Amino acid sequence: MSSKPSFSFLILFIFSLLPLIFCISTNAPPPPTVCIVGSGIGGSSVAHFLRHYFHPTPTQPNPPIINIFERRSIVGGRMATVSIGGETFEAGASILHPKNYHALNYTKLLGLKIKPPPSSEDDDSMSFGIWDGKKFVFKTLQVDSKFPVVQKIVSFVNSFYLFFRYGFSLLKMNSFVESTVDSFLKYYERPETRPVFETVDEMLKWAGLYNLTTRTLQDELIDIKLCPLLIEELITVITRINYGQSVYVSGLAGAVSLAGSGGGLWSIEGGNWQMAAGLINSSDVSLHLNEEIQSISYLGEYYELNSTKGNSYSCDITVVATPLDEVNIQFTPSISIPERNLQHTHATFVRGLLNPAYFGLKAVAEIPELVGTLEDPDLPFSSISVLKQHYEKDATYKIFSREPMADALLDSIFSARLHTIRINWGAYPHYEVPEVFAPFILDSQHLYYVNAFENAASTMETSAVAAENVARLILSRYFSEASMDSSNLKSFSPAADTSHWDL
Repeated sequence: MSSKPSFSFLILFIFSLLPLIFCISTNAPPPPTVCIVGSGIGGSSVAHFLRHYFHPTPTQPNPPIINIFERRSIVGGRMATVSIGGETFEAGASILHPKNYHALNYTKLLGLKIKPPPSSEDDDSMSFGIWDGKKFVFKTLQVDSKFPVVQKIVSFVNSFYLFFRYGFSLLKMNSFVESTVDSFLKYYERPETRPVFETVDEMLKWAGLYNLTTRTLQDELIDIKLCPLLIEELITVITRINYGQSVYVSGLAGAVSLAGSGGGLWSIEGGNWQMAAGLINSSDVSLHLNEEIQSISYLGEYYELNSTKGNSYSCDITVVATPLDEVNIQFTPSISIPERNLQHTHATFVRGLLNPAYFGLKAVAEIPELVGTLEDPDLPFSSISVLKQHYEKDATYKIFSREPMADALLDSIFSARLHTIRINWGAYPHYEVPEVFAPFILDSQHLYYVNAFENAASTMETSAVAAENVARLILSRYFSEASMDSSNLKSFSPAADTSHWDL
Protein backbone atom coordinates (compact mmCIF):
# COMPACT_ATOMS: atom_id res chain seq x y z
CA MET A 1 0.00 0.00 0.00
CA SER A 2 1.45 3.40 -1.01
CA SER A 3 1.30 6.57 0.99
CA LYS A 4 2.26 10.22 0.43
CA PRO A 5 5.61 11.32 1.84
CA SER A 6 5.22 13.04 5.14
CA PHE A 7 5.80 16.77 5.45
CA SER A 8 8.69 16.17 7.84
CA PHE A 9 10.31 13.86 5.32
CA LEU A 10 10.18 16.59 2.64
CA ILE A 11 11.77 19.06 5.01
CA LEU A 12 14.55 16.63 5.82
CA PHE A 13 15.08 15.94 2.12
CA ILE A 14 15.39 19.64 1.26
CA PHE A 15 17.84 20.21 4.09
CA SER A 16 19.91 17.28 2.88
CA LEU A 17 20.33 19.09 -0.46
CA LEU A 18 21.52 22.38 1.06
CA PRO A 19 25.21 21.36 1.25
CA LEU A 20 25.10 20.49 -2.45
CA ILE A 21 23.34 23.76 -3.33
CA PHE A 22 25.79 25.72 -1.20
CA CYS A 23 28.72 23.94 -2.81
CA ILE A 24 27.49 24.76 -6.29
CA SER A 25 26.94 28.43 -5.44
CA THR A 26 30.33 28.85 -3.80
CA ASN A 27 32.06 27.21 -6.77
CA ALA A 28 30.93 30.05 -9.04
CA PRO A 29 33.90 32.34 -9.71
CA PRO A 30 33.81 35.74 -8.05
CA PRO A 31 33.09 38.69 -10.35
CA PRO A 32 36.27 40.02 -11.94
CA THR A 33 37.36 43.59 -11.25
CA VAL A 34 38.01 45.93 -14.15
CA CYS A 35 39.98 49.09 -13.38
CA ILE A 36 39.83 51.93 -15.90
CA VAL A 37 42.30 54.80 -15.72
CA GLY A 38 40.67 57.92 -17.17
CA SER A 39 37.07 59.15 -17.19
CA GLY A 40 36.92 60.74 -20.63
CA ILE A 41 34.91 59.47 -23.56
CA GLY A 42 37.27 56.49 -23.94
CA GLY A 43 37.12 55.25 -20.34
CA SER A 44 33.39 55.86 -19.93
CA SER A 45 32.68 54.12 -23.25
CA VAL A 46 34.65 51.03 -22.19
CA ALA A 47 32.53 50.82 -19.03
CA HIS A 48 29.34 51.28 -21.05
CA PHE A 49 30.14 48.63 -23.64
CA LEU A 50 31.29 46.12 -21.02
CA ARG A 51 27.94 46.50 -19.28
CA HIS A 52 25.97 46.48 -22.52
CA TYR A 53 27.64 43.46 -24.13
CA PHE A 54 28.18 41.22 -21.10
CA HIS A 55 25.92 38.18 -20.82
CA PRO A 56 26.02 35.83 -17.80
CA THR A 57 26.93 32.20 -18.40
CA PRO A 58 27.08 29.16 -16.10
CA THR A 59 30.85 29.53 -15.82
CA GLN A 60 30.73 33.31 -15.38
CA PRO A 61 27.35 34.34 -13.97
CA ASN A 62 28.50 37.60 -12.40
CA PRO A 63 29.12 40.83 -14.30
CA PRO A 64 32.43 42.58 -13.68
CA ILE A 65 33.00 45.13 -10.95
CA ILE A 66 34.16 48.35 -12.63
CA ASN A 67 36.31 51.05 -11.03
CA ILE A 68 37.16 54.28 -12.84
CA PHE A 69 40.01 56.50 -11.63
CA GLU A 70 40.13 60.20 -12.52
CA ARG A 71 42.96 62.46 -11.41
CA ARG A 72 40.80 65.59 -11.68
CA SER A 73 37.71 66.59 -9.71
CA ILE A 74 35.33 66.15 -12.66
CA VAL A 75 34.83 63.52 -15.33
CA GLY A 76 35.16 64.10 -19.06
CA GLY A 77 38.89 64.24 -19.75
CA ARG A 78 39.47 66.50 -22.74
CA MET A 79 35.76 67.25 -22.90
CA ALA A 80 35.42 70.27 -20.64
CA THR A 81 33.64 73.58 -20.38
CA VAL A 82 34.70 77.03 -19.28
CA SER A 83 32.58 79.77 -17.74
CA ILE A 84 33.26 83.35 -18.69
CA GLY A 85 31.02 86.30 -17.91
CA GLY A 86 28.28 84.00 -16.68
CA GLU A 87 28.22 82.01 -19.93
CA THR A 88 29.41 78.42 -20.43
CA PHE A 89 31.36 77.34 -23.52
CA GLU A 90 33.14 74.21 -24.72
CA ALA A 91 36.82 74.45 -23.80
CA GLY A 92 38.03 71.13 -25.21
CA ALA A 93 36.51 68.69 -27.69
CA SER A 94 33.64 70.78 -28.98
CA ILE A 95 32.03 69.45 -32.18
CA LEU A 96 30.47 66.19 -33.32
CA HIS A 97 29.76 65.02 -36.86
CA PRO A 98 26.24 63.98 -37.97
CA LYS A 99 27.60 60.47 -38.62
CA ASN A 100 29.16 60.07 -35.17
CA TYR A 101 26.78 57.21 -34.40
CA HIS A 102 28.11 56.25 -30.97
CA ALA A 103 27.80 59.85 -29.77
CA LEU A 104 24.29 60.02 -31.21
CA ASN A 105 23.37 56.78 -29.46
CA TYR A 106 24.77 58.08 -26.17
CA THR A 107 22.78 61.28 -26.56
CA LYS A 108 19.54 59.40 -27.16
CA LEU A 109 20.23 56.82 -24.43
CA LEU A 110 21.02 59.46 -21.80
CA GLY A 111 18.28 61.90 -22.78
CA LEU A 112 20.72 64.69 -23.60
CA LYS A 113 19.83 67.65 -25.78
CA ILE A 114 21.52 68.36 -29.10
CA LYS A 115 22.46 71.87 -30.12
CA PRO A 116 24.29 73.36 -33.13
CA PRO A 117 27.75 74.91 -32.65
CA PRO A 118 27.51 77.95 -30.34
CA SER A 119 29.21 80.27 -32.78
CA SER A 120 26.22 80.50 -35.08
CA GLU A 121 22.65 79.33 -35.37
CA ASP A 122 23.26 78.68 -39.04
CA ASP A 123 26.65 77.42 -40.24
CA ASP A 124 26.16 79.08 -43.62
CA SER A 125 25.56 82.53 -42.13
CA MET A 126 28.83 82.67 -40.20
CA SER A 127 31.31 85.01 -41.86
CA PHE A 128 34.76 83.62 -42.51
CA GLY A 129 38.14 85.07 -43.45
CA ILE A 130 41.69 83.84 -44.10
CA TRP A 131 44.36 86.10 -42.59
CA ASP A 132 48.00 86.01 -43.77
CA GLY A 133 49.31 88.31 -41.05
CA LYS A 134 48.94 91.48 -43.09
CA LYS A 135 45.64 91.19 -44.91
CA PHE A 136 42.65 88.96 -45.54
CA VAL A 137 43.44 86.92 -48.65
CA PHE A 138 39.86 85.65 -48.60
CA LYS A 139 36.77 86.95 -46.85
CA THR A 140 33.12 86.01 -47.21
CA LEU A 141 30.34 88.54 -47.57
CA GLN A 142 28.91 89.84 -44.30
CA VAL A 143 25.36 91.16 -43.96
CA ASP A 144 23.85 91.87 -40.56
CA SER A 145 20.31 90.63 -41.14
CA LYS A 146 18.06 88.20 -39.29
CA PHE A 147 15.79 87.65 -42.28
CA PRO A 148 16.13 84.05 -43.55
CA VAL A 149 15.77 85.11 -47.17
CA VAL A 150 18.66 87.55 -46.87
CA GLN A 151 20.79 84.92 -45.13
CA LYS A 152 20.09 82.42 -47.90
CA ILE A 153 21.09 84.96 -50.55
CA VAL A 154 24.31 85.74 -48.69
CA SER A 155 25.01 82.01 -48.34
CA PHE A 156 24.50 81.52 -52.09
CA VAL A 157 26.81 84.42 -52.93
CA ASN A 158 29.49 83.09 -50.59
CA SER A 159 29.22 79.60 -52.08
CA PHE A 160 29.71 81.10 -55.53
CA TYR A 161 32.65 83.11 -54.22
CA LEU A 162 34.28 79.95 -52.86
CA PHE A 163 33.70 78.12 -56.13
CA PHE A 164 35.09 81.03 -58.12
CA ARG A 165 38.30 80.94 -56.06
CA TYR A 166 38.86 77.18 -55.75
CA GLY A 167 36.79 75.71 -58.59
CA PHE A 168 35.97 72.03 -58.96
CA SER A 169 38.69 71.16 -56.46
CA LEU A 170 36.06 71.78 -53.77
CA LEU A 171 34.04 68.87 -55.17
CA LYS A 172 37.13 66.65 -55.28
CA MET A 173 37.89 67.56 -51.66
CA ASN A 174 34.34 66.65 -50.61
CA SER A 175 34.57 63.36 -52.49
CA PHE A 176 37.82 62.51 -50.68
CA VAL A 177 36.23 63.22 -47.31
CA GLU A 178 33.04 61.30 -48.08
CA SER A 179 35.03 58.28 -49.24
CA THR A 180 36.99 58.26 -45.99
CA VAL A 181 33.84 58.66 -43.89
CA ASP A 182 32.19 55.77 -45.78
CA SER A 183 35.17 53.54 -44.94
CA PHE A 184 34.99 54.59 -41.29
CA LEU A 185 31.31 53.61 -41.19
CA LYS A 186 32.39 49.96 -41.41
CA TYR A 187 33.09 50.18 -37.67
CA TYR A 188 29.33 50.46 -37.11
CA GLU A 189 28.47 47.25 -38.94
CA ARG A 190 26.74 44.54 -36.95
CA PRO A 191 29.31 43.05 -34.53
CA GLU A 192 28.56 39.49 -35.63
CA THR A 193 30.06 40.43 -39.03
CA ARG A 194 32.85 42.57 -37.58
CA PRO A 195 36.09 41.15 -36.14
CA VAL A 196 37.55 41.99 -32.75
CA PHE A 197 40.91 43.66 -33.37
CA GLU A 198 44.04 43.17 -31.26
CA THR A 199 46.03 45.89 -33.06
CA VAL A 200 45.27 49.28 -34.56
CA ASP A 201 46.95 48.20 -37.78
CA GLU A 202 44.47 45.32 -38.18
CA MET A 203 41.57 47.60 -37.38
CA LEU A 204 42.59 50.18 -40.00
CA LYS A 205 43.43 47.65 -42.70
CA TRP A 206 40.05 45.94 -42.28
CA ALA A 207 38.25 49.24 -42.98
CA GLY A 208 40.59 50.19 -45.83
CA LEU A 209 42.02 53.18 -43.93
CA TYR A 210 45.56 52.05 -43.14
CA ASN A 211 47.25 53.48 -46.24
CA LEU A 212 45.98 56.95 -45.31
CA THR A 213 48.21 56.81 -42.21
CA THR A 214 51.34 56.20 -44.28
CA ARG A 215 51.15 59.38 -46.39
CA THR A 216 50.59 63.06 -45.68
CA LEU A 217 47.32 64.82 -46.34
CA GLN A 218 49.11 67.04 -48.83
CA ASP A 219 50.34 64.01 -50.82
CA GLU A 220 46.84 62.53 -50.88
CA LEU A 221 45.33 65.79 -52.10
CA ILE A 222 47.98 66.34 -54.76
CA ASP A 223 47.28 62.84 -56.07
CA ILE A 224 43.62 63.69 -56.63
CA LYS A 225 44.73 66.87 -58.36
CA LEU A 226 43.43 69.51 -55.97
CA CYS A 227 44.47 73.01 -56.91
CA PRO A 228 47.47 74.22 -54.85
CA LEU A 229 45.60 77.36 -53.73
CA LEU A 230 42.89 75.29 -52.02
CA ILE A 231 45.52 73.24 -50.16
CA GLU A 232 47.56 76.31 -49.21
CA GLU A 233 44.58 78.32 -47.99
CA LEU A 234 41.30 76.68 -46.99
CA ILE A 235 42.56 73.17 -46.17
CA THR A 236 45.53 74.54 -44.24
CA VAL A 237 43.18 76.74 -42.22
CA ILE A 238 40.99 73.75 -41.37
CA THR A 239 43.86 71.51 -40.23
CA ARG A 240 45.31 74.35 -38.15
CA ILE A 241 41.96 74.92 -36.43
CA ASN A 242 41.04 71.26 -35.84
CA TYR A 243 44.46 69.72 -35.16
CA GLY A 244 46.76 72.71 -34.69
CA GLN A 245 48.98 71.35 -37.47
CA SER A 246 49.68 71.77 -41.16
CA VAL A 247 48.73 69.70 -44.22
CA TYR A 248 51.68 67.43 -43.37
CA VAL A 249 49.44 65.51 -40.95
CA SER A 250 48.55 62.00 -42.10
CA GLY A 251 45.93 61.60 -44.77
CA LEU A 252 43.51 59.98 -42.32
CA ALA A 253 43.87 62.65 -39.64
CA GLY A 254 43.53 65.26 -42.35
CA ALA A 255 40.37 63.70 -43.76
CA VAL A 256 38.87 63.55 -40.26
CA SER A 257 39.80 67.20 -39.78
CA LEU A 258 38.10 68.17 -43.05
CA ALA A 259 35.01 66.18 -42.09
CA GLY A 260 34.87 68.26 -38.92
CA SER A 261 34.42 71.42 -40.95
CA GLY A 262 31.30 70.34 -42.79
CA GLY A 263 27.64 71.00 -42.16
CA GLY A 264 25.31 69.50 -39.58
CA LEU A 265 27.87 69.69 -36.77
CA TRP A 266 26.50 69.55 -33.25
CA SER A 267 27.32 69.36 -29.56
CA ILE A 268 25.56 68.63 -26.27
CA GLU A 269 23.52 71.34 -24.59
CA GLY A 270 25.36 72.11 -21.36
CA GLY A 271 28.64 70.49 -22.39
CA ASN A 272 29.87 67.37 -24.17
CA TRP A 273 31.38 66.07 -20.91
CA GLN A 274 27.85 65.00 -19.97
CA MET A 275 28.20 62.01 -22.29
CA ALA A 276 31.02 60.65 -20.12
CA ALA A 277 29.17 61.49 -16.90
CA GLY A 278 25.98 59.85 -18.14
CA LEU A 279 27.70 56.68 -19.31
CA ILE A 280 29.47 56.34 -15.97
CA ASN A 281 26.27 56.93 -14.01
CA SER A 282 24.35 54.36 -16.06
CA SER A 283 27.08 51.69 -15.97
CA ASP A 284 27.15 50.89 -12.23
CA VAL A 285 30.69 52.17 -11.83
CA SER A 286 32.65 52.93 -8.68
CA LEU A 287 34.12 56.36 -9.50
CA HIS A 288 37.30 57.60 -7.79
CA LEU A 289 37.74 61.34 -8.39
CA ASN A 290 40.90 63.27 -7.49
CA GLU A 291 42.80 59.99 -7.52
CA GLU A 292 45.75 59.73 -9.88
CA ILE A 293 47.22 56.30 -10.57
CA GLN A 294 50.99 56.30 -10.07
CA SER A 295 51.87 52.68 -10.77
CA ILE A 296 50.43 49.55 -12.36
CA SER A 297 52.11 46.24 -11.48
CA TYR A 298 51.24 42.78 -12.72
CA LEU A 299 51.63 40.37 -9.79
CA GLY A 300 50.97 37.07 -11.52
CA GLU A 301 47.22 36.71 -11.15
CA TYR A 302 46.12 40.33 -10.87
CA TYR A 303 47.22 43.93 -11.32
CA GLU A 304 47.99 46.19 -8.40
CA LEU A 305 47.21 49.87 -8.94
CA ASN A 306 48.66 52.41 -6.52
CA SER A 307 47.34 55.96 -6.35
CA THR A 308 48.51 59.35 -5.16
CA LYS A 309 46.21 58.97 -2.18
CA GLY A 310 48.24 56.02 -0.94
CA ASN A 311 45.52 53.55 -1.84
CA SER A 312 46.15 50.17 -3.47
CA TYR A 313 43.65 48.34 -5.70
CA SER A 314 43.65 44.77 -7.00
CA CYS A 315 42.31 44.43 -10.54
CA ASP A 316 41.88 41.39 -12.77
CA ILE A 317 41.74 43.63 -15.85
CA THR A 318 43.24 47.10 -16.28
CA VAL A 319 42.35 49.57 -19.03
CA VAL A 320 44.39 52.71 -19.64
CA ALA A 321 42.06 55.27 -21.20
CA THR A 322 44.27 58.34 -21.06
CA PRO A 323 47.25 59.29 -23.26
CA LEU A 324 50.45 57.82 -21.79
CA ASP A 325 52.58 60.50 -23.43
CA GLU A 326 52.52 63.03 -20.61
CA VAL A 327 51.48 61.02 -17.54
CA ASN A 328 53.97 59.41 -15.21
CA ILE A 329 52.57 55.93 -14.59
CA GLN A 330 55.21 53.37 -13.64
CA PHE A 331 54.57 49.92 -15.14
CA THR A 332 55.95 46.68 -13.72
CA PRO A 333 56.99 44.85 -15.80
CA SER A 334 57.79 47.78 -18.06
CA ILE A 335 55.83 48.25 -21.27
CA SER A 336 57.06 49.31 -24.69
CA ILE A 337 55.12 51.76 -26.86
CA PRO A 338 56.30 54.01 -29.70
CA GLU A 339 57.41 57.47 -28.64
CA ARG A 340 55.12 60.28 -29.71
CA ASN A 341 54.56 63.91 -28.83
CA LEU A 342 51.25 65.53 -28.09
CA GLN A 343 50.32 68.64 -30.04
CA HIS A 344 49.48 71.28 -27.48
CA THR A 345 46.68 73.67 -28.29
CA HIS A 346 46.37 76.82 -26.23
CA ALA A 347 42.74 77.86 -25.98
CA THR A 348 42.34 81.48 -24.87
CA PHE A 349 38.89 82.82 -24.08
CA VAL A 350 38.40 86.57 -24.07
CA ARG A 351 35.33 88.60 -23.34
CA GLY A 352 35.83 92.02 -24.84
CA LEU A 353 36.15 93.60 -28.29
CA LEU A 354 38.56 92.96 -31.14
CA ASN A 355 40.73 95.81 -32.40
CA PRO A 356 39.98 96.36 -36.12
CA ALA A 357 43.27 98.23 -36.59
CA TYR A 358 45.19 95.01 -35.87
CA PHE A 359 43.60 93.53 -39.01
CA GLY A 360 43.98 96.70 -41.06
CA LEU A 361 40.26 97.42 -40.91
CA LYS A 362 38.24 100.41 -39.78
CA ALA A 363 35.37 98.77 -37.89
CA VAL A 364 34.85 95.66 -35.78
CA ALA A 365 31.88 94.74 -37.99
CA GLU A 366 34.32 94.20 -40.87
CA ILE A 367 36.15 91.43 -39.00
CA PRO A 368 34.82 87.95 -39.90
CA GLU A 369 33.26 85.91 -37.11
CA LEU A 370 35.82 83.18 -37.82
CA VAL A 371 39.36 84.21 -38.68
CA GLY A 372 41.66 81.40 -39.85
CA THR A 373 45.35 81.75 -40.62
CA LEU A 374 47.87 80.37 -43.09
CA GLU A 375 50.85 78.21 -42.17
CA ASP A 376 53.40 80.85 -41.17
CA PRO A 377 55.63 80.63 -38.07
CA ASP A 378 55.28 84.38 -37.56
CA LEU A 379 51.50 84.20 -37.14
CA PRO A 380 50.72 84.10 -33.39
CA PHE A 381 47.39 82.28 -33.56
CA SER A 382 45.62 79.59 -35.59
CA SER A 383 42.14 81.03 -35.35
CA ILE A 384 39.89 83.53 -33.62
CA SER A 385 36.14 82.93 -33.51
CA VAL A 386 33.14 84.64 -31.99
CA LEU A 387 31.44 82.33 -29.50
CA LYS A 388 28.69 84.76 -28.57
CA GLN A 389 27.85 88.35 -29.42
CA HIS A 390 26.45 89.83 -26.22
CA TYR A 391 26.10 93.45 -27.29
CA GLU A 392 27.40 95.60 -30.11
CA LYS A 393 30.71 96.18 -28.31
CA ASP A 394 30.82 93.08 -26.15
CA ALA A 395 31.49 89.52 -27.34
CA THR A 396 33.15 86.33 -26.17
CA TYR A 397 35.95 85.01 -28.39
CA LYS A 398 37.91 81.78 -28.56
CA ILE A 399 41.51 81.82 -29.78
CA PHE A 400 43.50 78.73 -30.77
CA SER A 401 47.28 79.03 -30.82
CA ARG A 402 50.33 76.78 -30.66
CA GLU A 403 52.00 78.95 -28.03
CA PRO A 404 50.55 80.84 -25.04
CA MET A 405 49.03 84.23 -25.86
CA ALA A 406 50.89 86.88 -23.88
CA ASP A 407 49.02 89.84 -22.42
CA ALA A 408 50.87 92.31 -24.63
CA LEU A 409 49.85 90.36 -27.75
CA LEU A 410 46.22 90.15 -26.60
CA ASP A 411 46.20 93.88 -25.90
CA SER A 412 47.22 94.52 -29.49
CA ILE A 413 44.54 92.20 -30.89
CA PHE A 414 41.78 93.49 -28.59
CA SER A 415 40.75 97.07 -27.93
CA ALA A 416 39.09 95.94 -24.69
CA ARG A 417 39.47 92.83 -22.51
CA LEU A 418 37.04 92.33 -19.66
CA HIS A 419 37.84 88.71 -18.87
CA THR A 420 40.55 86.31 -20.07
CA ILE A 421 40.94 82.57 -19.46
CA ARG A 422 43.83 80.44 -20.74
CA ILE A 423 43.81 76.65 -21.08
CA ASN A 424 46.74 74.51 -22.25
CA TRP A 425 45.52 71.25 -23.78
CA GLY A 426 47.68 68.26 -24.66
CA ALA A 427 44.94 67.86 -27.18
CA TYR A 428 45.98 65.23 -29.72
CA PRO A 429 49.09 63.53 -31.15
CA HIS A 430 51.50 65.40 -33.32
CA TYR A 431 50.90 63.48 -36.53
CA GLU A 432 53.87 62.23 -38.55
CA VAL A 433 53.86 59.72 -41.38
CA PRO A 434 54.14 56.86 -41.53
CA GLU A 435 52.24 56.52 -38.25
CA VAL A 436 53.37 53.80 -35.84
CA PHE A 437 50.78 52.52 -33.39
CA ALA A 438 50.94 51.35 -29.81
CA PRO A 439 49.16 48.02 -29.22
CA PHE A 440 45.68 47.72 -27.74
CA ILE A 441 47.12 45.01 -25.44
CA LEU A 442 50.11 46.42 -23.55
CA ASP A 443 51.21 43.05 -22.21
CA SER A 444 50.37 39.44 -22.97
CA GLN A 445 47.74 39.42 -20.23
CA HIS A 446 44.92 41.89 -19.59
CA LEU A 447 46.41 45.38 -19.69
CA TYR A 448 44.66 47.38 -22.41
CA TYR A 449 45.25 50.79 -24.02
CA VAL A 450 42.32 52.62 -25.62
CA ASN A 451 44.35 55.63 -26.78
CA ALA A 452 46.48 53.54 -29.11
CA PHE A 453 43.96 54.51 -31.81
CA GLU A 454 44.64 58.23 -31.43
CA ASN A 455 47.59 58.10 -33.80
CA ALA A 456 45.09 57.30 -36.54
CA ALA A 457 42.75 60.17 -35.67
CA SER A 458 41.79 61.86 -32.42
CA THR A 459 38.16 62.78 -31.87
CA MET A 460 35.42 61.98 -29.37
CA GLU A 461 33.94 59.47 -31.79
CA THR A 462 37.19 57.70 -32.68
CA SER A 463 37.80 57.27 -28.95
CA ALA A 464 34.35 55.67 -28.61
CA VAL A 465 35.02 53.38 -31.57
CA ALA A 466 38.36 52.30 -30.05
CA ALA A 467 36.70 51.80 -26.65
CA GLU A 468 34.01 49.58 -28.15
CA ASN A 469 36.69 47.41 -29.71
CA VAL A 470 38.62 47.21 -26.42
CA ALA A 471 35.47 46.20 -24.55
CA ARG A 472 34.83 43.41 -27.07
CA LEU A 473 38.49 42.44 -26.82
CA ILE A 474 38.19 42.08 -23.04
CA LEU A 475 35.04 39.99 -23.34
CA SER A 476 36.52 37.72 -25.99
CA ARG A 477 39.87 37.20 -24.21
CA TYR A 478 38.92 37.14 -20.53
CA PHE A 479 35.32 36.02 -20.47
CA SER A 480 35.32 34.05 -23.75
CA GLU A 481 32.95 34.66 -26.64
CA ALA A 482 30.15 32.89 -24.80
CA SER A 483 29.86 35.84 -22.42
CA MET A 484 29.10 38.27 -25.20
CA ASP A 485 25.38 38.75 -25.69
CA SER A 486 24.82 38.69 -29.45
CA SER A 487 21.34 40.13 -29.05
CA ASN A 488 22.81 43.17 -27.29
CA LEU A 489 25.46 43.48 -29.96
CA LYS A 490 22.83 43.40 -32.66
CA SER A 491 20.43 45.78 -31.00
CA PHE A 492 23.05 48.43 -30.39
CA SER A 493 24.40 48.51 -33.94
CA PRO A 494 23.56 51.88 -35.51
CA ALA A 495 23.25 50.13 -38.85
CA ALA A 496 20.08 48.51 -37.49
CA ASP A 497 18.18 51.79 -37.71
CA THR A 498 19.68 54.87 -39.29
CA SER A 499 16.39 56.55 -40.04
CA HIS A 500 16.77 59.01 -37.17
CA TRP A 501 20.43 59.87 -37.55
CA ASP A 502 20.15 62.77 -39.98
CA LEU A 503 20.30 65.99 -37.98
